[in-house]
Amino acid sequence: MLYVCTANIARSAYAEVITARGGFEDLEVSSAGTHGWVDHPMYAHMAEQLRRRGVDPTGFRSRRLAPAMVDEADLVLAMSAAHRSFVLQERPGAVNRTFTLGQLAGALDAVPRDVRGPDAVAAARRLRATASPADDVEDPYGRGPEAAATVADRLDGLLDRILLRL
Repeated sequence: MLYVCTANIARSAYAEVITARGGFEDLEVSSAGTHGWVDHPMYAHMAEQLRRRGVDPTGFRSRRLAPAMVDEADLVLAMSAAHRSFVLQERPGAVNRTFTLGQLAGALDAVPRDVRGPDAVAAARRLRATASPADDVEDPYGRGPEAAATVADRLDGLLDRILLRL
């Protein structure tokens, strides 16, 4: 699973770390930024949100999205419709496995609860709505601790709806 945002220091970084260290260690997860900074630590306010949730962000380093990352991922989860479009412009063949978080969460809500893993993703693909800015996860960068807390809560809610189904 590959999370994608802009710089890979806030939203996708948080999602990667919370997934990898927050009880979903069995999922292979990474993240990158469409215009990502290379080898930067996580945005301090998002790192603090992880610590408040009992997850250690130490050691996270940002990466810039490369086409090979998309090719290798079985699922690409973008933070916004614009990020999803960026991925698909570079790799149109990834359309069946590329969603925004909100888009996948909404589609999975319509899939029977007993359907999990690749079957749940396949069903979600058939049921998904068009990627919409209404489903986007806002960028907290430079907006202070309150924005980071709001985004962390939003990500937690979306990931709760998604991760237990994978």
